[in-house]
Amino acid sequence: MGSSWGPLPSPSKNSGLNWTRLWAAIEPRVPALPVKNLNGTGPVHPALAGMTGILLCAAGLPVCLTRAPKPVLHPPPVSKSDVKPVPGVPGVCRKTKKKHLKKSKNPEDVVRRYMQKVKNPPDEDCTICMERLVTASGYEGVLRHKGVRPELVGRLGRCGHMYHLLCLVAMYSNGNKDGSLQCPTCKAIYGEKTGTQPPGKMEFHLIPHSLPGFADTQTIRIVYDIPTGIQGPEHPNPGKKFTARGFPRHCYLPNNEKGRKVLRLLITAWERRLIFTIGTSSTTGESDTVVWNEIHHKTEFGSNLTGHGYPDASYLDNVLAELTAQGVSEASAKA
Repeated sequence: MGSSWGPLPSPSKNSGLNWTRLWAAIEPRVPALPVKNLNGTGPVHPALAGMTGILLCAAGLPVCLTRAPKPVLHPPPVSKSDVKPVPGVPGVCRKTKKKHLKKSKNPEDVVRRYMQKVKNPPDEDCTICMERLVTASGYEGVLRHKGVRPELVGRLGRCGHMYHLLCLVAMYSNGNKDGSLQCPTCKAIYGEKTGTQPPGKMEFHLIPHSLPGFADTQTIRIVYDIPTGIQGPEHPNPGKKFTARGFPRHCYLPNNEKGRKVLRLLITAWERRLIFTIGTSSTTGESDTVVWNEIHHKTEFGSNLTGHGYPDASYLDNVLAELTAQGVSEASAKA
């Protein structure tokens, strides 16, 4: 049976007990209880640790407050002679410039390229305008395109989902207009999807240090660098300045077969301008700034306190799935 200690009264000259001797006999037997500042991003955890310490002190128990460990973001220093190219991956750098940016495509031509006309559409909703497929598109009178009648319905070739042609023209016209089309129902991508990433530089090389969980392999380090600039016509606020906080950003992959596969696909995603975009930071709330674009990276080298580090047994498979969702796969990269 365990016992609990109640609060001990302070020594008093009027009491009949020798409290000094009693406390001296008890104190060595009471363990110092460490109260750790729990990991987390919210302010509740440090407060909880502090309140717990106060309550234990009030109960007469010694308390040892400890700080939460700090994330290990970067590897030990590496000399230039120790930095090597990644085996099987040509080059060490990729740049995107303004001349690589957006190519305008005629919306009607793009939609017709991936659609097949449906003569007798089913009596169900078009999930873009929410009108019935057997009636005219909800964009009738709002959007006019020569040769696209509002009652025309088409089926996407691979996935088979059906929409008003005019609705798909409206959806495409509201996007990046890069010649690709993405099914709004199943997210299947037709053509080569590109993004709105600002111009910048991507470097990648091998360093002689291992990631947690990959003790027998060296590490691939990726360095992204994007400067501040002016938003283009494909961005939220054309002509307005955008910021680029936290660059250069360092990211890490294990130098094994799957890690090199991820690197090759990340290079393809970079060249298609899919790694970053301009938007609102979910961390700071700042708008018109460069943010990640739904392809997660590991930015913590020697720990995983933030969730952005190693060990993480499922990360490589997860990021491959995220790349596939953006239309980036080995098959598409070779096409």
